Amino acid sequence: MKKYSLIILLVFTLLPSCMEEPIVEPNTNMGNFESLWRIIDTKYCYLDYKKINWDSIHTAYKAKVTESADATTFFDLMGTMLGELKDGHVNLYSDFDRTRYWKWYTDYPANFNIDLIRSARYLGNNYKIANGLSYQKIDNGRVGYIYLGSFSYGFNDANIVSAMTYFKDCKGLIIDVRDNSGGSLDYSKQLASCFFKEDKVTGYIKHKIGNGHTDFSKALEVKTPANKNIQYQRQVVVLTNRMSFSATNDFVNRMKQAPNVLIVGDKTGGGGGLPLSSEIPNGCMVRFSSSPMYDSNMQEIEWGIDPDVLVSLSPFDLGNGIDTIIERAIKLIK
Repeated sequence: MKKYSLIILLVFTLLPSCMEEPIVEPNTNMGNFESLWRIIDTKYCYLDYKKINWDSIHTAYKAKVTESADATTFFDLMGTMLGELKDGHVNLYSDFDRTRYWKWYTDYPANFNIDLIRSARYLGNNYKIANGLSYQKIDNGRVGYIYLGSFSYGFNDANIVSAMTYFKDCKGLIIDVRDNSGGSLDYSKQLASCFFKEDKVTGYIKHKIGNGHTDFSKALEVKTPANKNIQYQRQVVVLTNRMSFSATNDFVNRMKQAPNVLIVGDKTGGGGGLPLSSEIPNGCMVRFSSSPMYDSNMQEIEWGIDPDVLVSLSPFDLGNGIDTIIERAIKLIK
């Protein structure tokens, strides 16, 4: 009994020395810089994938940190540092501002014009609205058209059934998710489920399990279930552009593997990492990509998803009130 007591005593004596104590930085500019840099170093999921030398970033930006800088100047410097990640899911939040990286879409053609969508040729003035779904028959009633500007708006099966019933005599359906910058993954999965006849593995996800850049769990399956109430089986065309981001990127990844579906337009904006938030000593919150997501072939979708048919919005068509991408979708359906 004494021998076992001695062993237990030794274990508990040695245990604290084996555990890493969390590093608590002071609420100074340098302390906040070190805290922010370390959060990204230990929790951000794409440093190695994007070939970012985060140690070099530390050296470069530490030299720019001064205690005399005011809150706005320091905040802007940290925003510039986070911009090195080239990730639309990375933001620093304060009481007075939010940093953001926009080049994932501003460096590309827009391929979308909301005034065209609202013209009489497409949605017009009498289109129907079911929560986030705006829908109308186009091409003289032969094609159904749904515009979904965000996956943050709630919709349910009853809303989708109403649209599908309205389109029952149409040859096919266009779902336009251009300029949809995301929202709820639950809504992207719910809408995609309406186009599958059976449950299908449409992707994978990994989770961070350690502080190392490559410390991830094994890949876990992401399934798109077949909707029990709706299984639309006619031709579907999903319209995309670079502003199709985050949850919309997820929706496009799922739809790309559904039967009778084509992706038409431009490459999506990506945003394949599941976001997480953390706090630095001054109270600012940092949001960052923490869990990488993949397609069914275990290919990263962080940089976006290529369309099946690449189409750009023609300036000539634009001048004549025509959306080149919608018109191509109509031809593909007919």
